[in-house]
Amino acid sequence: MVAIGVALSLAVTGTEGAHLPKQVERIEPVAGATQTPAQASVVVDLVAGYEGVLVVDGLELETINLGELRDQTTPGQQVTLPPTTIYEPGNATLTFDPAPDSSITTFTQGRHVVQVIYWKTVEGRGNASAYTWSFEVF
Repeated sequence: MVAIGVALSLAVTGTEGAHLPKQVERIEPVAGATQTPAQASVVVDLVAGYEGVLVVDGLELETINLGELRDQTTPGQQVTLPPTTIYEPGNATLTFDPAPDSSITTFTQGRHVVQVIYWKTVEGRGNASAYTWSFEVF
């Protein structure tokens, strides 16, 4: 019983297990995932005050600021999201969903590498850092 208790106390799970930088709160799919569906979303949750871009399999995806999209619509009108990375400044999240009109229509079977390049909004991309992880699609 003591050995089980010690093992559980030493176990590394969640974001701690992914060794995320302090500016990155959460990623999806998790690093090293092996059973990811082909239509999975890629999500990066940054700490407040940061923004960034996603690079998937070496391709930097265009990023659209959701706040700017809302500013361009008539009040009460539904916002149509383009098939690219959406940055939501209120939550500091980057979300990419594969779609027919997107640069990536689906994740093919095998390993995919994602990099988030992130920076403090007030400092700009010139002072960016990056975090890279991979996942497997079945």
